Amino acid sequence: MKALLLFLLLGTPLGVKAESETPPLTQQLWSFSGMRGTFDRGALQRSLQVCKEVCSACHSLKRVRFRELQALGFSAEDIKTFAQSYEITDGPNNEGEMFTRAGLPSDAFPNPFKNDQASRAGNHGALPPDLSLIVKARAGGADYIYALLTSYSSPPRGIKLGENMSYNPYFPGHQIAMAPPFVVDQVTYADGTPATVDQMARDVTTFLAWTAEPESETRKAMGW
Repeated sequence: MKALLLFLLLGTPLGVKAESETPPLTQQLWSFSGMRGTFDRGALQRSLQVCKEVCSACHSLKRVRFRELQALGFSAEDIKTFAQSYEITDGPNNEGEMFTRAGLPSDAFPNPFKNDQASRAGNHGALPPDLSLIVKARAGGADYIYALLTSYSSPPRGIKLGENMSYNPYFPGHQIAMAPPFVVDQVTYADGTPATVDQMARDVTTFLAWTAEPESETRKAMGW
């Protein structure tokens, strides 16, 4: 996604209270919900494709190492190949210089920008957050992330958007620096699933729920 969850808040004009109220979240049916819930492996594998092809342009997953993707149903060879598709900055070498190399299973998902300043410069001043724990960090959890990803629209009458801002009723202030992240057929799923906006949003939300609590299935199995 061009910038999955950029957080830049602008004020809402006076006199538009009714139009600017945040709608209640709709409780979605997630396979991982409840005491016996488990993650849908198909959704997890599809979402990894979306994160690679769309989300990684702006966002990092610094708490997730490639080797941990084995829990999603990938083989060791799959993970090695996937890791090698990323360029990792490493060093310094014997000459004191930083260098780049192909990713290893032990590496974490890299930040697409060298530093926060470069990230802001490439995103109209907004800083794309790391997505590793985003589901736990937002009130409403997975339901909120899904609603945010699927609820872009034209602003109601009386609301003037700031420059480079989009209207989203679920974002605080309803103006968000992230453009709508998905369009239909933005990716071609390897398993043939139609890449609708709803499908991509559900798959990515499932993946981010996993990155936030990868140990949840183990805890549930142990009765914790």
